Amino acid sequence: MCILNKKFYSQDAAFIAKQLLGKIIVRNIGNEVLAGKIVETEAYYSTNDPASRAYKGYNNFAKLMWDEPGTIFIYMVHANWLLNIVTMPMNIASAVLIRAIEPLTGITTMEKHRKNKGINLTNGPGKLTQSLMITKDFNNTKITDKNGKLFILNNTEKIEIQSTYRVGVKKDLKRKLRFFIRDNYFVSKARFLT
Repeated sequence: MCILNKKFYSQDAAFIAKQLLGKIIVRNIGNEVLAGKIVETEAYYSTNDPASRAYKGYNNFAKLMWDEPGTIFIYMVHANWLLNIVTMPMNIASAVLIRAIEPLTGITTMEKHRKNKGINLTNGPGKLTQSLMITKDFNNTKITDKNGKLFILNNTEKIEIQSTYRVGVKKDLKRKLRFFIRDNYFVSKARFLT
């Protein structure tokens, strides 16, 4: 499996949000490797998207959404760090939020970080960042860096994708921009929303 590159992330956010499902996110911590399969994502766009961080235009808080594709954008919601990956060509604001993963490797360490086990380990955007120890230190780094501590590996696996409107947003676009692997137990608790 190879690391997904900048060219991969240079495409439309909704397309990338679907393409990331089934891919493997890897977090290197010292000599230990934590890994999980991405099972849920959401796409966000620019100033025309009321749920996006870029909705109010270019500013210090959201400026990374206009950065190079493959840039990591971290921000906090409800005391949790959320992992986003910038998509589309530079200077076009968009990103994909990684909402949930299915743990594969380093599960015992993830459980120590989260102080939790089982289905609740990584079935939400804040839970997965806690489990993988992803903090604001990753902000403005590249998920495409082959020597980085966080990257995503390609994985070809047959999956069935479902889509809904995004979770927890006050105003949304009239498009279903939340995507998840059907019947995967690690999809967030709102998995049955339509």
